[in-house]
Amino acid sequence: MAEPHPPEPGGLPPDEQLLPAEEVALDEARAAGETGPRARASSAGEAGEEVLRVEHIAKSFGPITALRDISLTLKKGEVLGLLGDNGSGKSTLIKIITGFQKQDSGKMFLHGEPYEPKSVDDARAQGIDTVFQDLALIDELSVYHNMFLRRERVHTPIPFLSNALMRKEARKALDDIGINIPRLDVPVARLSGGQRQSIAVARTVYGKANILLLDEPLAAMGAKEGGMILELIQRLKSEGEVSIIMVLHNYVHVLATCDRVNLIQDGRIGLDKPTADTSVEELTQIVVEEYRRARDEAIAADAARGAPATPSR
Repeated sequence: MAEPHPPEPGGLPPDEQLLPAEEVALDEARAAGETGPRARASSAGEAGEEVLRVEHIAKSFGPITALRDISLTLKKGEVLGLLGDNGSGKSTLIKIITGFQKQDSGKMFLHGEPYEPKSVDDARAQGIDTVFQDLALIDELSVYHNMFLRRERVHTPIPFLSNALMRKEARKALDDIGINIPRLDVPVARLSGGQRQSIAVARTVYGKANILLLDEPLAAMGAKEGGMILELIQRLKSEGEVSIIMVLHNYVHVLATCDRVNLIQDGRIGLDKPTADTSVEELTQIVVEEYRRARDEAIAADAARGAPATPSR
């Protein structure tokens, strides 16, 4: 965890004081129970009950088929690891679930009801939030403004930004994860890749969503920062209120963090197993066999065109 910061007046970072109107906003937020991690949107069902179902999703981009026939389920409180080779369609599936892209065919259900998100904001309003692979940060904005991007805290009745309140909540969120970013008023363009990633993760985790989609949440992070994010996911998992789909490439992280694993092959789910019933060796072997099969198919195609073939190993 990050080293504790020195005492700050009113709990704010050094040299930052609440204006009178901001004191009122902070009191209102405290009364509503919104300081620290915000209250999650209520989710129907008990632990282990299905919260999200994807049925026969297909998506193409011109002549390229990204997803052929994807079906999967996510249960309340479950952490589902989504695996697959580069270009297998993992990110495309995440973008469809979160409303960034529209599938060509197939259906989705959220808490048993038809789910057709019109946009990312619509998905978020229904309790689904995402850490995209490109992080969706604005380089010119400060750390705390990015933390509250499109969910800004404002005064009432005149909707001015409550900057001091956002700084305070951003500081607490990052400290709870254990990420040390000394200054919250600097543009995120000046931060390291790991710090930028931690902002995107903290923004999603401390929202109101009860389903989190994490597309490569450990990308660009060092071992220490990545360990803190995994620890945070374990904490959410133990609470049992949040369901998570997480795209990862490190099988050790998958087995240590996830309850179940889905592997995308040829645009379909080729493996669906509890992590307790699989191993790093099995997952690795499946991927190796897929590479061999793809190589053999390429050799056969070259031979059919009369091109010199390279022997398969």
